[in-house]
Amino acid sequence: MKPLNTLYVSKENKMELTKSYLTDLIYRVNGAAIEVHKQLGPGLLESVYHRCLKKELELRDIKFQSEVVVSVNYKGLRLDTELRCDFVVEGVLPVELKAVQSVLPVHEAQLMTYMNLLNSPEGLLINFNVTNIFKEGQKTYVNNLYRNLDD
Repeated sequence: MKPLNTLYVSKENKMELTKSYLTDLIYRVNGAAIEVHKQLGPGLLESVYHRCLKKELELRDIKFQSEVVVSVNYKGLRLDTELRCDFVVEGVLPVELKAVQSVLPVHEAQLMTYMNLLNSPEGLLINFNVTNIFKEGQKTYVNNLYRNLDD
C-alpha cells in the first residue's frame, strides 16, 4: 500500500492532501453510510453494514479498499499482521465500522492505531447501531499529521 501522506490522482499528476479534501471525502462517505442506515436501520451485524457500504461506495464511484491488512514496523522490519482496517477510502481515509450499543475507548484506539500505522492524518468511525448516523453514529478523529496539512 502506498504511503497515505500524499493523494495520488494519477501517475503523472500528484495532488497534495489537504484538510478541505479530507472534509469533502468524509462528507461523501458519511452520505453513503447514512443511505445504508436509511435502508437497513439499526440492529444488524457489522458484516451486513460492511457489505452494503461497499456497494454504496461503488454506486457513488468512491474508490476504496476493503479489509486492508495493516502492517507493523517492528525493529525496522515490516510485518503483516492480523490487523484489518474495514476500509481505506481514496487511499487516504481509514474507516472503521461498528454495530455496537456504544462506542468504547478501545474502538477509538483501534482507529487511531490504524491511522498512525497507515500514516493517515484523519479517520472515520461509524457505528450503525444508532437511531441517527449523522447525529450520533459517526465521528472523525485526527492525529499529529493533520496539523501539518494545508487547508
